[in-house]
Amino acid sequence: MYATVDDYLADKDPAAVDKFRRFHDLVRTLGDDVEEQVRNSEVRWSRGRVFAAAFVYASRLEVALDLPRRVHHRSLREAYPSDGRVTTHRLSIASADELDDALRALLTEAYDTALPSTTA
Repeated sequence: MYATVDDYLADKDPAAVDKFRRFHDLVRTLGDDVEEQVRNSEVRWSRGRVFAAAFVYASRLEVALDLPRRVHHRSLREAYPSDGRVTTHRLSIASADELDDALRALLTEAYDTALPSTTA
């Protein structure tokens, strides 16, 4: 496991790193309660449960968003139910302009619906 996002990105394509950093900035604006997990193959963000993940594939940024409903986006590659409560949406980001307001809204929805359970 990598220790930091910078470690994870160290040997990646510079264009993909730029897209990753832009997405990372979007995630960091969501709230102070976001936990970041840097893994060998991806970086995950959670708030009670994982709501987003991203990894670099060649020169593209691959993003997974867990949402309570199925949605469409111009960068959507596939969507599949993951645990009965959410649908994981995999998006393939080839250019920075795809990190648009629609993606930002989906990311915010994923964050908002990943609230920790308040049941004891």
